[in-house]
Amino acid sequence: MKIAPLLVTVLLSTTVVAAPASAGAKNDDIEVLSSRPDQVTGGDALVRVHGRRLTLNGRDISDTLRPDGTALVTGLRPGPNELRAGHARLTLRNHPAAGPVFSGPHQYPFLCRTEQAGLGEPLVDNQDGQGYRVAGGWSRDCEARPVVDLIYRATDGTFKPMPADGTRPADLTQTTTSDGRTVDYVVRRERGTSNRFVYAITMLADEAAWNRKVVYRFDGGVAIGHDQGRLPGGHLYHDGLSRGYAVLYSTGTRTDTHYNLILGGETALMLKELFIERHGVPLYTVGVGGSGGGIQQYVYGQNYGTRVIDAAIPQYSYPDMVTQTIHVGDCELLEYYMDVTDAANPKWQNWENRTLLIGMNGSATVPNPYRGGAPGSDECVAGWRGLTPLALNPTWQQPDPLWARMDPPGVMTTVHWTHWDDLKTIYGVGPDGYARSAWDNVGVQYGLTALRAGQLTPAEFLDLNARVGSWKAARDMVQEGCPFVPDRCADPAQFDPWSARNMRLGDPAPRTTGDRRAILASLRSGLVFTGNIDIPIIDWRHYLEDQLNMHNTHQSFASRKRMLNFDGRAGNQVIWFTDARPAVASDATPLALTVIDRWMANIRAFPRRGVVDNKPASAVDRCFDTAGQEIAAGPSVWNGILDARPPGACTQRFPLYGTSRTVAGGPIEGGVFACERQPVAAAIARGVYGSWHPDAAERARLEQIHPTGVCRY
Repeated sequence: MKIAPLLVTVLLSTTVVAAPASAGAKNDDIEVLSSRPDQVTGGDALVRVHGRRLTLNGRDISDTLRPDGTALVTGLRPGPNELRAGHARLTLRNHPAAGPVFSGPHQYPFLCRTEQAGLGEPLVDNQDGQGYRVAGGWSRDCEARPVVDLIYRATDGTFKPMPADGTRPADLTQTTTSDGRTVDYVVRRERGTSNRFVYAITMLADEAAWNRKVVYRFDGGVAIGHDQGRLPGGHLYHDGLSRGYAVLYSTGTRTDTHYNLILGGETALMLKELFIERHGVPLYTVGVGGSGGGIQQYVYGQNYGTRVIDAAIPQYSYPDMVTQTIHVGDCELLEYYMDVTDAANPKWQNWENRTLLIGMNGSATVPNPYRGGAPGSDECVAGWRGLTPLALNPTWQQPDPLWARMDPPGVMTTVHWTHWDDLKTIYGVGPDGYARSAWDNVGVQYGLTALRAGQLTPAEFLDLNARVGSWKAARDMVQEGCPFVPDRCADPAQFDPWSARNMRLGDPAPRTTGDRRAILASLRSGLVFTGNIDIPIIDWRHYLEDQLNMHNTHQSFASRKRMLNFDGRAGNQVIWFTDARPAVASDATPLALTVIDRWMANIRAFPRRGVVDNKPASAVDRCFDTAGQEIAAGPSVWNGILDARPPGACTQRFPLYGTSRTVAGGPIEGGVFACERQPVAAAIARGVYGSWHPDAAERARLEQIHPTGVCRY
C-alpha cells in the first residue's frame, strides 16, 4: 500500500477537521461572530444582525441588540436553536461548555487540577463514585466556576496580587502599549474551565489600554493525557500584556497536558469563542509558543484557517508531532545497536560518527549522564531519550499523588499509557484491545547515505540492517527498567536506557508494520501538517545543534517543504534563526510581534492582495547573531537547503542535520509513515547503493533482511 509521499490527494480530500477560514458564518442578515453556527458552546453566541428585530426559538429578543447591530444571544438550549431576523433564519447548534464539539467522546479517567489553578475544588457532577473525590460527591469532568482577580507587575519583574483595599503598591510598574498609552501595569485575570481544561484570559485592567489585538499563547511539552493539566506562568505573557494585547491560554492547548491536536483545536476554538463573547471581535489573533506550542500553530492554522489564529510565531517548532514519532522511534534501536549489539566496532566510540545512523548531531565533548558524565553524546540521547517508552509503552505510568483521590481505586492502572491510546478515537482500537499504531520501519535501509558516501562498509551496512530490530506490539510490552523506573536502579541488571526489553531483536531481526488504518487516520484527521496554510508565519528558533537540543533546526525547512509540496508556494512563511553559541541570548519574538503587526495592518488595509502580497519589507528570511544583530536577510539567505543553489549566508552560518530516515534516503520534509517498496533487485539496478554492487551472497543477505523489498522514496 502506498502512503508516501506525504501528500496523497485522495487522503487530503477526506480530511475531516478542516473548516472555512471565517470565524463566523452568514445567512443573509444574521452573522455569528464567535464561532461557526454549528459549533456554538456554553449556551450563548455573539451575533451581528442587519435589522432591528431578532427572535430565538420564536421568542423576541430584539432588546438585546446593541447600536452596532451585535447581540449576545443567551439561553440557548442543547442542540439546534433557530434565530430569525426578518426573513433570514439561521440554526445555531449548541454544545456543552464542557464539550465535546467534534473531538469525540470524553476521555476517562480524567485527573482534576482546578485547586492547583486557584479555582477551588471541581464541581460535583455525580454520586456514582466516579472521578475525583470532592466534598459532597465526585467530579468526572473537572468543571469549576470562573474567578476574576487583579494582579500587577512589580519592579522585581514578578506578578503579584493587587491589595484588596484598592491601594497602589509601592512597587507597581507602568507599561506603554503598542498604541502609545502609558498605564499602570495592572492585569485583569479571568480563570475558569472550558472543554474540561483550565483557561485564563488576561489583559490590562485599564480597558482603554487594550490594543484590540490578541496573543494566543500555546505551550509545549509531551504528555499522554487523562489529565486536566497545570496552569503555569505562561498565561501571564509579559511580551504581550505589556504591549496591550489580551492573552489567551488553556491547559488544553499545552502539549505537556496531551498531544491530541484535534482535542486541542476544539479547545482553542472554544476559548476564542468565549473571549469574543466577553470582549468582542479582535483586530487579529497571533499565536506565540515553542515546540509543541509551535506545532499547534501550524496544525490549527491548517485545520481551521483564521478561526483560531490569524498569524503565527512558532518557536522551535516541528511540522507536527505524529510524524516525529517516525524517526524518534528509531533512536533507541540505533543507540542499542551502537552501544551493545555492535559495541566492538570502534567507529561508535567516536560519537560524531553516530550522525551517520541517526542523522542528528553527535558530539565528542557534550557530557553524557548515562555514561557517568563522560564526554560523548548525541541528540537521540540528550534530546529524545525516554520519549520512545513514553509514546509506545502502555505499561509506563508516571504516577502523581493526586491519583489517590481518583475513584474507583486503581483506575489509573486501567489506562494504556501510549500516544496511540490517548488518541484511540482517531487511530482506532485493534482486535487485541490496544490502540492501533502507525509506527513502521519495514524496508527502511538505515545508514544508506553513509554507505553511498563510503563512511559505512557494505559489511557494516548489512549487519546494521539485519540486527537493528524494531519494537514489540503494545500488548507484549513490559514495564521499563532503570532509569525510567527509579526503584529498579539499585539492581545494575535493570539498567536499560534503550528500552531493549521491549525490542524485537535477532538476526535478521523482524521489522514492525504500522497499522494502515492508523496511518490513514493520521492523515485524514488533520494531525499531520500537510502544508495547506495561508496565514502570516514567522518561524523562529535559536540555533541549538551544538547543544544536542531536541529542537533540531531542519524542522523549519521541513515545514516549508511541505508547504511547497502542497501548492508550490511558501511565501507566507519566513524563517529566522538566532545564534545560541555558546549560550542562548537574544529573543527575536518581540521583533516578530512588531513585524506581524505591520503585516496584519497591511492585510486589513488591502485584503484583496492576500497574505503574501501584503508582506512588509521586514517579513523576510533572516538570521541573527547572539546579540540579536542581523547577519543576513533576504530571499537567498537559506539557499542550498531546499534547492541546489550555492549556500546562502545563513545556510553557511548554521549547518543543518537530518534524521535517521533522511540518512536512510527519505525526504527532508519527513512524514512518510510507511514507504513504497521495491524489490532488492530493482534497487540494485537503479543504483540505490552507489558504487557498491552487491555480489550474489550480499544480494541474498539483503533479500533476507528485506523480504518484502526496500524503501523507494
